[in-house]
Amino acid sequence: MRVCALCSLSVARAGLGSGLFSLRRSFSSLPALCARKKSSEYSCVDSEHYSSLVRAVVSTRTSAQTPESIESEDARLFGAVVRSKPRQAPKKTLKNPCPLLNEAKSSIWSEHEEGAMTRIALQRNSDQPALPSVTKVLQKTMSASQLFYLERWKRRKIAELGEEGFKEYSMNLFKQGKLFHAAIEAALTQETPPKEDVECPECPDEVAGYLQSISHVLEDVTGVRAIESVVEHQSLKYLGIMDCVAMYRGSLCVIDWKTSEKPKPFLHNTYDNPLQVAAYIGALNSDNNYSYQVENGLIVVAYKDGSPAHSHRLSAEQVTQYWEKWLFRLEEYKEKDV
Repeated sequence: MRVCALCSLSVARAGLGSGLFSLRRSFSSLPALCARKKSSEYSCVDSEHYSSLVRAVVSTRTSAQTPESIESEDARLFGAVVRSKPRQAPKKTLKNPCPLLNEAKSSIWSEHEEGAMTRIALQRNSDQPALPSVTKVLQKTMSASQLFYLERWKRRKIAELGEEGFKEYSMNLFKQGKLFHAAIEAALTQETPPKEDVECPECPDEVAGYLQSISHVLEDVTGVRAIESVVEHQSLKYLGIMDCVAMYRGSLCVIDWKTSEKPKPFLHNTYDNPLQVAAYIGALNSDNNYSYQVENGLIVVAYKDGSPAHSHRLSAEQVTQYWEKWLFRLEEYKEKDV
């Protein structure tokens, strides 16, 4: 009985296998049921041209794209990028160039030369048109950014002090400036040392801090040649009032004394002051009332709290550069004034 069961099972399996084989043959013989192989949509792509790009994409699982890699891929796909050169604004040329130095004046004045201190007061002649001052030219030719910051400062002060308070504040600034320059003049024209002048009971309280601030600068100022003196450029027709002409550490300089509520440790913090000094130097060199010439400048910024003043020395090379900028501003002013 056992053997018979095994035989029947083998026969059944054999029959099933043959049936499946027959079924497969019958299905394969039907053409409608046979799956047709579709043509690839990418068969027309130039695989050789894009092979390096495909390998780069499939070879990594994480994105490692950078601006440089994207630019490299674009170059392979679309060709090299042709970069255009940025346009440069044409360099301005002066319509009326004028040298800083005066050939008619033979030499630069030295500390050992004798001569009285010059003080030429401003005199307006009603018969002749008034010449523009250096200060006026610079104010009328301010850049848009300079005007913006100036107006913002003014609005903030008015918001803080009110209209009347701002007027009083401006008047006090002008008064302090006059007292400050008068105190400097007293310090430079008498024999007592500058530090003793600071402690002098006659020194106004309003400017005591300013004098203390510049005391270390005054120690290096000698051979004063001019104080609060008018200079006029003979050919360019402008004028100005210099604060001081004196020797500073061995060089004859036009010195401009400034006061400030904020520290100005760098020359660019002084805005148009270097142009102002260069304009004074050029006018002095042109003015026949002065027998000497000046090539160097000095800007001294004093602080009311007595902290050490910042002094910015202008070399002859720097003065020449600012002189050219001043000439452009002067031309701009004359074009607007026409």
